[in-house]
Amino acid sequence: MRLEAMAMQFPPVKGHPNRVEFEGVLTLVDAASDRAPAGARGHRVWLTREAAEAALPSLLGMAVDYRPGWDGHDAKRKIGLITEADVVGKRLTVRGYLYGRDFPEAADVIRASAPEAMGMSYELADAQVADMRAEVWKLTRATFTGAAILLRDKAAYRATSFRLAS
Repeated sequence: MRLEAMAMQFPPVKGHPNRVEFEGVLTLVDAASDRAPAGARGHRVWLTREAAEAALPSLLGMAVDYRPGWDGHDAKRKIGLITEADVVGKRLTVRGYLYGRDFPEAADVIRASAPEAMGMSYELADAQVADMRAEVWKLTRATFTGAAILLRDKAAYRATSFRLAS
């Protein structure tokens, strides 16, 4: 097993009212998506391990967003920050903070959801596709520009997850 990781250090502030820790599985690497993500023109996608590892630095400091209804992306509803990203086996995991005091309703919905209900979806720019005619687009390069929290059954990868720290 190979492990790649990156993180930004923030000083701990015990009981900070606006820093609610989260962790999630953003996507799988070297695996085809279960369905086509937005922007893929109906194609399922395959993010290569090499592309994911090379793009890890671009995840740090990026925002997590949500859309009311928890069914997609809304880059103008940024409710948190990614501070850590790792590739562990086939999972690209992230950690960070949700702005719990600024977005109490969103935090309450996440807390009230069944643990298996919430998932994630990545946001990309500068993606390079090996063969645009392929049924499954193999992404060989990309820059992460953020992530969305959504219902797992709305995510392109059903094996994603999102949860707030206890």
